[in-house]
Amino acid sequence: MTVEAPPLDEAFAVAADEAAIDRATAALRENGYLVHVVDTAEQARALVAELLPTDQSVFTASSETLRLSGITADIDESGKYNSVRAAAPPPSDDVYATIRLGATPDVVVGSVHAITENGHLVVGSASGSQFSPYASGARRAIWVVGAQKVVGDLETALRRIRTYSLPREHQRLADLYGQSSFIGRILILEREAFPERGTVILVRETIGF
Repeated sequence: MTVEAPPLDEAFAVAADEAAIDRATAALRENGYLVHVVDTAEQARALVAELLPTDQSVFTASSETLRLSGITADIDESGKYNSVRAAAPPPSDDVYATIRLGATPDVVVGSVHAITENGHLVVGSASGSQFSPYASGARRAIWVVGAQKVVGDLETALRRIRTYSLPREHQRLADLYGQSSFIGRILILEREAFPERGTVILVRETIGF
């Protein structure tokens, strides 16, 4: 069945300028996050490899940023890491088992749909499967985020999710499976309670959606 994607606002595909990245970086650090700013997705990939332990469980949240950068394959297919996905049993009809798969890893690696200039991370999801490790289930969280996701404020972040991230995900699922997508839950991370738990790798180039 052909599904129609929601309207797409291509303005949210443009990378933020250096001043906006600097404001977001400073605010994220003030809010308790470790922040690295790199020029390219390949540099982000190399940095993730440096940061990840090889003796702890690692869960890759579903993310086009991770897939396109090669990070997902590095973690789940290389055999170097204790990948939750690689060790998981074959998918079953129990949807909730799949949703809970990565609820409490030692480390979660993923992305977000927006970062505000006051240092808030915003994520939209249909099922919310990545929310548990992002919010508190994982001992450490690493987010790789393209500069096009840096926005001025929370209102703009929510608009970005609805008018850019959702239409892109909707189209991806339509192309692959003939399915549509929707926003079932939204997670807003304002501050990190535990020192050095959350790491944001900001990539100056555009990657993911």
